[in-house]
Amino acid sequence: MKEVQFREAIAQAMSEEMRRDESIYLLGEEVAEYNGAYKASKGMLDEFGDKRILDTPIAESGFSGIAVGSAMNGCRPIVEYMTFNFSLVAIDQIINNAAKIFQMSGGQWNCPIVFRGPTGAAGQLGATHSQSFDSWFANVPGLKVVVPCNPYDAKGLLKSAIRDNDPVIFMESEQMYGDKMEIPEEEYTLPIGVADIKKQGTDVTLVSYGKLMKVALKTAEELEKENISVEVIDLRTIRPLDYDTIINSVKKTNRLVILEESWPFANTSTEIAYMIQQKAFDYLDAPIKRINTADTSAPYSATLYDVWYPDVQQTKEAINSVLYK
Repeated sequence: MKEVQFREAIAQAMSEEMRRDESIYLLGEEVAEYNGAYKASKGMLDEFGDKRILDTPIAESGFSGIAVGSAMNGCRPIVEYMTFNFSLVAIDQIINNAAKIFQMSGGQWNCPIVFRGPTGAAGQLGATHSQSFDSWFANVPGLKVVVPCNPYDAKGLLKSAIRDNDPVIFMESEQMYGDKMEIPEEEYTLPIGVADIKKQGTDVTLVSYGKLMKVALKTAEELEKENISVEVIDLRTIRPLDYDTIINSVKKTNRLVILEESWPFANTSTEIAYMIQQKAFDYLDAPIKRINTADTSAPYSATLYDVWYPDVQQTKEAINSVLYK
């Protein structure tokens, strides 16, 4: 085991896969000479050279289209967006080309490509740089969506994403790149589409993913002192979604709270709540509660941001509301 930062785990996953397969390359803004906007590709230009680590212009639609075309012709590109907010410029390439080409070609062309970079809010970055797009992309058939919460998961899931023959949206967070954790030095992968129970519990199920897992685990830790046992599930993957793990947990705890960094309308927590209502309704002893950001664009003001963004206190209140309804 060796302690590494989240950004180092990302670099390790990409480098290990590039050593294994020469068809893999990385492109994006500042990935080469600058070692990545958040240093997630540090040292890769020195090792692999400028034929496989490519700095691009600020033209997401253009370099995403190049990557999609190369994926259809035998390469396995990794596209880094400085922030997924910039992926909106390339959304036609992602949704109308990468996600659809396998079906539209009658299975003649695969599109093995990873689109990765930071998503969600990261403090005072303003409304246009603080948006969560995981549920947006998860709405599209043909895309897989992965959102890891720690360095161990990030490395194992990214290696699986790079090896996948379908396009994968791999979402990180600026606020996680410095997180440290011991991970195995030997090679490992993690399966896409399998949730992880980060903490066993008996009183209530708390589902979350990404950097909000920190809030979920902190909430569970604090409630443990009050003799409330919270089962914490990390989705890891938004599409395909591991329904069975959530259903089995709800059957045990009889209560469900969903903590998600997104606007409240038509998001991942909405899908989970509907699915539980369909498949485990008789096991519920209280209505499902969900915690999201406020239904506004992210405020720049630190005071307003603290109210807008989900926190431990909101999560505790939601859990208490389903326990003591």
